[in-house]
Amino acid sequence: MIHYKTKEEIDHIRESSLLVARTHGELARHIRPGISTLELDHIAETFIRDHAAEPAFKGYHGFPYTLCISPNEVVVHGFPGGKILKEGDIVSIDCGVLKNGFYGDSAYTYAVGQISQEKKHLLETTYRCLMTGIETMRAGNTLGDVSWSIQKVAEDAGYSVVRELVGHGVGKRLHEPPELPNHGRKGRGEKIKEGLVVAIEPMINMGKRFVVQEKDGWTIRTADRQPSGHYEHTVAVIQGKAEPLSSFAFIEEALQMNPNNTIIIR
Repeated sequence: MIHYKTKEEIDHIRESSLLVARTHGELARHIRPGISTLELDHIAETFIRDHAAEPAFKGYHGFPYTLCISPNEVVVHGFPGGKILKEGDIVSIDCGVLKNGFYGDSAYTYAVGQISQEKKHLLETTYRCLMTGIETMRAGNTLGDVSWSIQKVAEDAGYSVVRELVGHGVGKRLHEPPELPNHGRKGRGEKIKEGLVVAIEPMINMGKRFVVQEKDGWTIRTADRQPSGHYEHTVAVIQGKAEPLSSFAFIEEALQMNPNNTIIIR
């Protein structure tokens, strides 16, 4: 059953989501060629705990890290480790926090230094998929309308949509009903109502849509090893339309001041 949130509950989720946003802003200050993904994970965990919250992912179904860090052909759920980011990489970082009993969740795909025009266009399109999904998340529409709108933007641009992984409700649990696929048909699924809180997170591949899971049981990569983009906002339906509770503003501010990373995706 979908739990539609009260104003007080949405305020708590907003607080958690904004801490996720500030954590991303801190990470954006450090992303550069030569940094390891494990170092970024340590930065995030320290920042979250210093702000009286807990990393939402660490220990979730046994996941051992604070962040999901997924470079290049890794779609989602990548393990931080000894991998060193290099010039021209793209890297999706998914972060969640638990504060005052409520979760926040958001992801952003960063450019590491200067990236190719092909990768830049993929990220711009994935970002546009997210913004289109948010715009379509209106009371009276259906979840299928949102899914269809994301799929149309991606496929019109010549990309493919990952189908095995979906957006989800957010609240007192990290993953709640409803599921929100990034592909679908108009008019299908639940009607969107006031108080719905979901994480919208398009995962868009440069190549074909197919993915495989690595032996660690978590890491998902593209089957053809082509790059993949991933952006995510936690949003609430307030006064009939979706309002992002997370934000990319802290990321954009940090990137403007980071000489190692001059590309801001919009």
